Amino acid sequence: MEERIIFLVEDNPDDVELIRLAFERNRISNEVVVASDGVEAQDYLFAVGANSKLRAMPAVIILDLKLPKVDGLEVLRRIRANERTKLLPVVILTSSIEEQDLVTSYKLGANSYIRKPVDFNQFVEAVRELGIYWLLLNEPPPLGKMKIE
Repeated sequence: MEERIIFLVEDNPDDVELIRLAFERNRISNEVVVASDGVEAQDYLFAVGANSKLRAMPAVIILDLKLPKVDGLEVLRRIRANERTKLLPVVILTSSIEEQDLVTSYKLGANSYIRKPVDFNQFVEAVRELGIYWLLLNEPPPLGKMKIE
């Protein structure tokens, strides 16, 4: 069975550590690859530069919206526009309470939109549920075997 990688696009190091801790507390031991801005995320997903030999597509992308260089909505737009990545599950995990961010995320093809809970225990529970659903229950598309006609 292929390893199910979690691709976390998050610029706040404290949130990265909280998410890693929440996965650890919930015994989710999948590899977590982190990109700290939108350009780094695209380089990874589209196998650019140092990432030109990407070994496996992630099982799920956890994407913040407020990112430096290229924002999360633009990253999502580019993910959905690319044949290689357009079917990857994308979960928006953000602190944004703007209704427009929610609506635009879904219009651009987000699979899920989660507001980051402020309370640590609620945050850990949200990450647990995210991990269980996207890594255990969800059946991802067979990206390497797809033929678009």
